[in-house]
Amino acid sequence: MQIRRGRHWTHVSERSHHRPVTTTAHSSDLGETTHLPGSAGYRRVMVAMFLAGMATFVVLYDVQALLPDLARAYAVTPARATLALSLTTAALAVALLVAGPVSEVVGRTRLIHLSLWSASVVALACAVAPSWEWLLALRTLQGITLAGLPAVATAYLREELHHSAHGRAFGLYIGGTALGGMAGRIVTAPVADVAGWRWGLAAAGTFALVCAALVAWLLPASRHFSPRSAGFGSVLTGARDAMRDRALVALYVLGGCGIGTMVAVFNGLGFRLSEAPYSLSVGAVSLVYLVYALGSLSSATSGRVADRIGRRATIPVGCAFALGGVWLTLSGSLPFVVLGMAALTIGFFCIHGLASGWVTSRAHLAGVSTGQAASFYLFAYYVGASVFGNLGAVAWSHAGWDGVVALASVLLLTVCAMVVVLRRTPALVQPT
Repeated sequence: MQIRRGRHWTHVSERSHHRPVTTTAHSSDLGETTHLPGSAGYRRVMVAMFLAGMATFVVLYDVQALLPDLARAYAVTPARATLALSLTTAALAVALLVAGPVSEVVGRTRLIHLSLWSASVVALACAVAPSWEWLLALRTLQGITLAGLPAVATAYLREELHHSAHGRAFGLYIGGTALGGMAGRIVTAPVADVAGWRWGLAAAGTFALVCAALVAWLLPASRHFSPRSAGFGSVLTGARDAMRDRALVALYVLGGCGIGTMVAVFNGLGFRLSEAPYSLSVGAVSLVYLVYALGSLSSATSGRVADRIGRRATIPVGCAFALGGVWLTLSGSLPFVVLGMAALTIGFFCIHGLASGWVTSRAHLAGVSTGQAASFYLFAYYVGASVFGNLGAVAWSHAGWDGVVALASVLLLTVCAMVVVLRRTPALVQPT
């Protein structure tokens, strides 16, 4: 890309990845209108988006640690029990295709608030679902209500924060989602051990409701959002453009296979550790999800590292961690299983944290709607979570943990292939 300095242009490739075109005259304007690191507005944005990410992923994954309990309570197979999560992620994936274009019309912050409040209410309703069928229906609705935040989060951060903070901001937001995923398991499971799974889900819904209230108070309104046409033709054109760029398509596949690995492995883990020789309670199994804290640290750290050396050099490190972690879980020793899950989590959140930010940056340079590109990435992401998460339970039922590891290995090797594609794809250059 080209950055103007005075009357001269300096070449900067996409490898630098968070350096949008700006002029010296315009830099002062941006400093006044975007939130600079260290400013009160920046702190409000980051705390609010961190809480929003936590709330979203708490209610998305609150059933995962409870899958063995749900299977017993409703006398269903592990594969059927995982529908309580798979249907949510599938509905979320489809809703994202609508939420992205809608955000281009109604605005980022309005959609964020609507998503958080409605998702919290549905989460509480899940706790009192009268039957298995009602629970699945509400969990499907849960996926639809959750779509607002992930559809616009990275676009909002790119628009409202100074470009010098993009890497750390994306990383911190993904860190919030990581802690939310962890909280979704460790909040529900101990409560479920004491009072039953319904109270576990109620605890997650209450947590999300508190986060929604705090976000409503903290999050600054958009100042750089420009509404776009919502006509079907413009949406179709934007979708076509978002699928034409080879790097964007590689990022979509990478995201889908990466999260598919995580959900498949963690879905199977609950069933594995609740059986002999481990025979752990739901509450004890949930402690393994504490490794998600490392995911939060990984996403924030990898964002800062990528700001210095580029995403293309940083993502392969995440792939190596994830693949090594999956293979380490083949050990029958519980400490090695936990260590393997920790390495997988570190690797995945490095990959996802960088890829999700790369999508919006690449789309911006390619002249593609950032909202629609982000929606396509997240559509692939949650389709991967739904399809491969369910396949993980099937693999567990038919081939045990070896089957889960085999599935995860295929998915991660596909991620590695997409990394090669990305490294061989030329960086975009902003025309002068």
